Amino acid sequence: MSHQATFGAGCFWGVEARFRDVPGVIDAAVGYMGGHVDQPSYEQVCTDTTGHVEVVQVVYDPEQCDYSRLVRAFFAMHDPTQVDRQGPDTGSQYRSVIFSHDPRQTEIAEQVRAEMDASGRFPRPIATRIEPAQTFWKAEDYHQQYLARRGASCSL
Repeated sequence: MSHQATFGAGCFWGVEARFRDVPGVIDAAVGYMGGHVDQPSYEQVCTDTTGHVEVVQVVYDPEQCDYSRLVRAFFAMHDPTQVDRQGPDTGSQYRSVIFSHDPRQTEIAEQVRAEMDASGRFPRPIATRIEPAQTFWKAEDYHQQYLARRGASCSL
């Protein structure tokens, strides 16, 4: 049986590629979550007016990879201390967020976030938000596995 997890960590292309490298991940798709517009387009999300975040929805096998491992991978693949930005990308669509699909995911995400915040690994407090999952709007086909189709890789 597979489970879902959804993360926003900046531009979704590299995040998707990195999650695909995590053992136990069955699939990953890029899309949008957290906004107020139904079936948003990439162009709409880029305006920073829809409330959506660029996200990766991960399908994983909990027998091979538990949720805490995914959350730890998420914290390793971006700067969770940034508010509404990652690298050169700015706007709320690039915010650091974990969308939890059930109370257990919320609990684990909060535990790992607190552990990471207390670890001293980051120079500033972690700004990652934890929110209930909403409708996942799959991004346009040309965004799916974007880096892999171009021969690029993003290892953790």
